[in-house]
Amino acid sequence: MSDTPETPHGSFPEPEHFEPHHNGLGSRLNWLRAGVLGANDGVVSTAGLVVGVAGASADSQALLVAGLAGLLSGSISMAAGEYVSVSTQRDSERAALAQERRELAETPEYELRELTALYRDKGLTPELATEVARQLTAHDALAAHAETELGIDPDELTSPWQAAVASFISFTVGALLPLLAITLPPASVRVWITVGSVLVALVATGWSSARLGDAPPGRAVLRNVAGGAIAMAVTYAAGALLHTMGA
Repeated sequence: MSDTPETPHGSFPEPEHFEPHHNGLGSRLNWLRAGVLGANDGVVSTAGLVVGVAGASADSQALLVAGLAGLLSGSISMAAGEYVSVSTQRDSERAALAQERRELAETPEYELRELTALYRDKGLTPELATEVARQLTAHDALAAHAETELGIDPDELTSPWQAAVASFISFTVGALLPLLAITLPPASVRVWITVGSVLVALVATGWSSARLGDAPPGRAVLRNVAGGAIAMAVTYAAGALLHTMGA
């Protein structure tokens, strides 16, 4: 006799601990990853700019102006690029969904066979694939075809404005760190403080992006830190060279 208690209806009780399945979880993780990468871009590009200017000039006002210009131009450029990119993707998804609607209206039997074949390709037996296709078609034919055939969730199309705002904010937050680090400390240590704070931030963003992508963090952190360090070294050397040449 089983020791496992049953519910009054004869079914097993639900476990106390279970893995939650949330709609749109993958989409939210992508947004979070994009935010981390946007902040990383803000850190690296602004750090390279202000460190390069610092190599050529010790003028705090020049550093502030250059940093603010880089922050604003970078954040607006990122937002505009993200808006255009996501708008293009959304238009393509809408066109694909419109075509799928037409095909479902004009050739429903063919579409049912196509969906059945897709489920067979996923490993279901022909009988089960047919039953699953019929039931999902009866429930929501467009959603079934969009998710299985096109990889699109009709209810989760990305908003271009949300993408643009998220990119603007994440880049701005990242860019503020090197901007404050280069303008607030005394001139004798501002470059070292900027370099140190930027490298710490790059460790954090590299680790975060790796963990969000289920990748080993070591290599991601190393690549991130190396890229930022090289960018700052090159721009500082260029600024120092221009200063030496009297430009």
